[in-house]
Amino acid sequence: MTDRKKKIAAIAAVTHYIKSEQEAQAFAQDSGFLPSGPETKEQPPMVLNLWGISGRQQQMQMRSMMQMKAFHGSKQRF
Repeated sequence: MTDRKKKIAAIAAVTHYIKSEQEAQAFAQDSGFLPSGPETKEQPPMVLNLWGISGRQQQMQMRSMMQMKAFHGSKQRF
């Protein structure tokens, strides 16, 4: 593997990690897990649904893997 490919792989991994963190935070805010403003102080704290978060993360990872396979798996080498 060349140095260029290693750099591209590292950048892609960091970008994917940052994107998944942002999606998880947005999902948590939409679901009411995280406070979104001053009006949420009156509401009781929500219980984190770890199974739901884990399932969503697995769906995102599977989608990413399928996209990578679609883009990179189409080249056949003989």
